[in-house]
Amino acid sequence: MPDPEVLLEGVAFGESPRWRDGRLWFSDWGAQEVLAVDDAGNREVIAKVDFPAFPMCIDFASDGRLLVVAGRDGQLLRREADGSLGTYADLRRLSANPWNDIVVDGGGNAYVDNTGFDFPGGEFAPGTIALVNSDGDARYVADGLAFPNGVAITPDDGTLIVAESYGERLTAFEIDDDGDLRDRRVWANTPGDHPDGICVDSDGAVWYADVGNKHCVRVREGGEVLDVVESDRGCFACMLGGAGESTLFIVAQDWGGPESMRQRTRTGQVLTAAAPARRAGRP
Repeated sequence: MPDPEVLLEGVAFGESPRWRDGRLWFSDWGAQEVLAVDDAGNREVIAKVDFPAFPMCIDFASDGRLLVVAGRDGQLLRREADGSLGTYADLRRLSANPWNDIVVDGGGNAYVDNTGFDFPGGEFAPGTIALVNSDGDARYVADGLAFPNGVAITPDDGTLIVAESYGERLTAFEIDDDGDLRDRRVWANTPGDHPDGICVDSDGAVWYADVGNKHCVRVREGGEVLDVVESDRGCFACMLGGAGESTLFIVAQDWGGPESMRQRTRTGQVLTAAAPARRAGRP
């Protein structure tokens, strides 16, 4: 595929892109902000998340309100009508380790994954996925994951796919009516790649971002590689959207190890590339 184009520069550390209401929303970890950018590159600060909380990843509740995973604070925050952020669910009783990505299904259940260890710097341990229902109650629904990262749900709300970054694979679960996860299987192995943020397209393929290999890859179930978009910096997450919802948006930045998560050099960019299939599923 052709090289991506730059839509936005000067991002401190971008993550968790989501397409919503005609704009791309994403977290800027370094600036502790949630931003939205239109297709002309005009950006707006939607919310600021004060230290020590940290806007890891975002999605939207069934009523449209913004949800923010304050990963190191163990809180799932919700943006209220007045613009303030309040606690929607306290996840600290489940784990004191950092919380990471989030996806919300059609019934309002939010799936939030946990690294399982004190990243960065801690000794590796398997991670988990928690379900937060529409009342804000949380419970574990999966464990034994090798650094769970990006999460997505198929258009029928029937299958959850999670990127296991340390496992070099995408893993799928069937979703029960009560939100529980079952029938775990390998959806696609990604040998040599460490998938990060992911999204699903209308052909049933998954795009995943890879930091170390500086690319985004489109794969079908079973692992066949369909398309690759290369970058000159680490690709952290991707999202389909734009006109016709067939533009691939990529958040990317230079990566020098975990200390880069608070870098001040603002090497982050939002990139775009034409995609062969439309957005589907969630987020």
